[in-house]
Amino acid sequence: MKLQKPKGTQDRLGRDIETYSELISLARSTFEGYNFKEIETPLFESYELFSRATGETSDIVTKEMYDFEDKGGRHIALRPEGTASVVRAYIENKLYAPEIQKPVKLWYHGPMFRYERPQAGRLREFHQIGVECLGAKNPAIDVEVMLMAYDFFEFTGLRHLKFHLNTLGDAASRKAYHQALVDYLTPYENELSEDSKRRLLENPLRILDSKEAQDIAILENAPSVQEYLSQESAAYFTAVREMLEALEIDYELDAKLVRGLDYYNDTVFELMTTIDGKELTLCGGGRYDGLVSYFDGPETPGFGFAIGVERLQLLLEQQEVSLSHDAGLQVYMAVLGERASYEASKLLYALRREGIVADRDYLNRKIVAQYKSAESYGAELIITLGDAEMASKIAKVRVVATRKEVEIPLAELYDNFAEIYMEILEENEG
Repeated sequence: MKLQKPKGTQDRLGRDIETYSELISLARSTFEGYNFKEIETPLFESYELFSRATGETSDIVTKEMYDFEDKGGRHIALRPEGTASVVRAYIENKLYAPEIQKPVKLWYHGPMFRYERPQAGRLREFHQIGVECLGAKNPAIDVEVMLMAYDFFEFTGLRHLKFHLNTLGDAASRKAYHQALVDYLTPYENELSEDSKRRLLENPLRILDSKEAQDIAILENAPSVQEYLSQESAAYFTAVREMLEALEIDYELDAKLVRGLDYYNDTVFELMTTIDGKELTLCGGGRYDGLVSYFDGPETPGFGFAIGVERLQLLLEQQEVSLSHDAGLQVYMAVLGERASYEASKLLYALRREGIVADRDYLNRKIVAQYKSAESYGAELIITLGDAEMASKIAKVRVVATRKEVEIPLAELYDNFAEIYMEILEENEG
């Protein structure tokens, strides 16, 4: 039997996992600078949590959910997105309690699961970095969270950043727009794509997100949600826009932007970059003020976004941005003989305790092969230990770049190797 990873999954190793780790570290430092705290939720939860949160007619529920019945007869789903789990945790852990400062600012990272056709940057097991801000509705919150996303991507080195911005309005606005959209689209029903025909009956706003050519052509003259905004929603959206403009943040209005989940209201956004003249989405999110109460928690406004990590890594490659900083080994030990092997393990442990990145030969190879390994690892120095070095208590230390070699008493290597390391490299540079 040939064992292979499941379709739509990947093994992370080498440069790929180094970049992933750098992105998580960058997210942590960026978000903590905005006073966001990390949260971790289970990989699987009740099916009902995700089906209710994302919408029974959403593509996630109807086409993509990984769900199953466990041994206790419970209907379980692997999490397809992070917001629903964070909202459940907010309610279950009573983060709405009066003694807890509001808003509650949380961020997370980890794997998500959706059954869809695997392609570049889109896997069945994928990873997201996400942010949720719960407990305050204020245009300043929307702008702050959007700016935090902007900062994160700027810190990665990505260029040509621009927001696409829209509002879905409040419940009354959505209801009025829903009817206007149905009235507009119904005469074109037979010309719509198959998915959009279904969505016309179930959730017509999702047709606005269609990528099918015939749908895009029909939507060219469709009514805009901004024509149906309540006075309150219109004023809120104006305040968000004015703050972005005051901060000189580039954005454009996108009346077709609705996002793919049912829980959004008011501000929705996507942050884009441009590569070879084509706009590509980096992340998306928005406001969801009814989700906590929908799950029987108290009335709690929320705002957040999510980033697809695999897609981000592809875009970094396309813009030739490298976050991987593998400096290689600082020290490699070439070891000859059993007696030297004991000493090498002792010295290796001492160097690592000083913070030196070090390794040694374990295969009892000839010295030339060991030197080649050191070069392959990118080691800066090679310490050679053999019978002669053990007898004299003096080790040979070679600079890989120049092949210059010095002899240093073993006792000194134990006492203060970090200082010796710097001196040798500085002399080599000189």
